[in-house]
Amino acid sequence: MIRLTIPEIGDEEIQAVIKVLQTGFLVQGEHVQDFEGWVAGYIGVDNAVAVSSGTAALHLALLAAGIGPGDEVIVPDFTFPATANVVELVGARPVFVDIDLKTFNIATEQIRLAINSRTRAILPVHLFGLPADMLPILQISREFGLLVIEDAACALGAEYQGVKCGNIGLAGCFSFHPRKAITTGEGGMVVTHDAGLAEKVRQLRNHGMRPSNGVNHFEMAGFNYRMTDFQGALGVAQMKRLEDILAKRSKLAAAYHLALEHTPRITLPDSVEGSRHIWQSYVVLLDSSISRDEVMRRLREEEIETTIGTYAVSIQPHFAGSSPPHPNACTAYEQSLALPLHSRLSQAELTYIVERLNAVLAEMG
Repeated sequence: MIRLTIPEIGDEEIQAVIKVLQTGFLVQGEHVQDFEGWVAGYIGVDNAVAVSSGTAALHLALLAAGIGPGDEVIVPDFTFPATANVVELVGARPVFVDIDLKTFNIATEQIRLAINSRTRAILPVHLFGLPADMLPILQISREFGLLVIEDAACALGAEYQGVKCGNIGLAGCFSFHPRKAITTGEGGMVVTHDAGLAEKVRQLRNHGMRPSNGVNHFEMAGFNYRMTDFQGALGVAQMKRLEDILAKRSKLAAAYHLALEHTPRITLPDSVEGSRHIWQSYVVLLDSSISRDEVMRRLREEEIETTIGTYAVSIQPHFAGSSPPHPNACTAYEQSLALPLHSRLSQAELTYIVERLNAVLAEMG
């Protein structure tokens, strides 16, 4: 089976984890702090706070920013449901906005239509590793006095007009799930220049605790969203090879582009001028005349693992009826197809994937 994704884990990562396990000190410690330093330096921010998942990062960033009951937060309708779930988890209401089918990111021209007196924040997603169009988002946020918190779960290393994603809004939130460019198994990170927000995230991730003079003071009801120290060690080893991993992914994406550019009834993912796409996923859009699910089934018979792009959140059972369906998000949900992409994918495997995809599409008329 040609897998959809394989984390690039080598001997350095394995030895780093083993060394921590052998110490017996496994919870959040010096290796997590080291990992935070690597990420902060790479992104170019003053503060980075490691947490247990990308979802935890989003949750704590919203709480630390003061988003709560009665507030509304604008989110794109085509994203993993966690983006909207965390808004509800802080007591606020997610307001869905349609996407641009060329980029799969939020349609910035529709954001204004969703703003009212309860709107507190915009939560743009840099989907599949392509930065959202942040300039108009920032302009709107300044005009209406809104916070911008980036869902950069897929976008470690992505850049918008020369600035790293995560370093554009008030805070950025990353995920280190195994489908991401680098992984700590599970794990996430909040990055920000705002020292007060960072300190509140640190407290919230660790039961609301603030240490002072060797004594722990519990100042708020917090969570256990800590990262383990062996995950931190794994993260440091992964950060050392991040740029090499991203270069391999970019090369594979270019190879897909070249091989599929003349395939009918398929739209290839866009690369926006002035942005660095880091290709967390290579997601194509099939013509509406083609059953995406049937294509997935047939490719699996050919030992090729694929999946959907992601979800139109507003039509999922929990959110159904919360807003009118958004046509582009629904189209992307029904017709997007993620092809295998990881740094260990060989050229021979990529050629086989393209050949079988073309054959399946031809057989389907």
